[in-house]
Amino acid sequence: MLTPEIALSFFGIAILLALAPGPDNVFVLMQSAIWGRRSGMLVVLGLCTGLVGHTVAVAVGLAALFAASETAFTVLKLAGAAYLIYLAWGAFRARPDTHAASRPPRQSNATLYRRGIVMNLTNPKVSLFFLAFLPQFTSAARGSVALQTLSLGLLFIAATLLVFGCIAFFSGVFGELIQRSAKAQRLLNYFAGTVFLGLAAKLAFASR
Repeated sequence: MLTPEIALSFFGIAILLALAPGPDNVFVLMQSAIWGRRSGMLVVLGLCTGLVGHTVAVAVGLAALFAASETAFTVLKLAGAAYLIYLAWGAFRARPDTHAASRPPRQSNATLYRRGIVMNLTNPKVSLFFLAFLPQFTSAARGSVALQTLSLGLLFIAATLLVFGCIAFFSGVFGELIQRSAKAQRLLNYFAGTVFLGLAAKLAFASR
């Protein structure tokens, strides 16, 4: 099992990694700013659920497939890029509205939660990162490597939930303020669409 020293050092590193700019935290920031911090937190929970999938994949050795198979890596990254393009299209088409009574309803909890899951699971870089990073903190001398990997994955998810939750909260406050300005909404929607397109291009051209 993990020792307290290893667990604490890993958790500290995970916090720093979660703070580093990347597709997931940018995605949380944009969704929370547009729809509010509650919606942002639903996306965060979806992302963390996706991390569960990556953790289990590494624990049972499935992630090695994406490290060895160019086809599997390409299919997954293109699926992720397509989803980001879909989000960009929706952001560009969104119309600003400062009248609360006439605003379209917020996206359902299930939709936002699902967005987070899809965003995370369709990023092959996460699986490859987990495959390279988690084993460095495991040792056969401490028992089951699979159980240690699962424990590390849970610690990483806890760090992600903490950091991304803060991002969702503060960007949500910002989002509530700009909802009163049509110009600010329009700029935010175009910025969000541009960010999603940039992330899609980055993911589509990513290499192993």
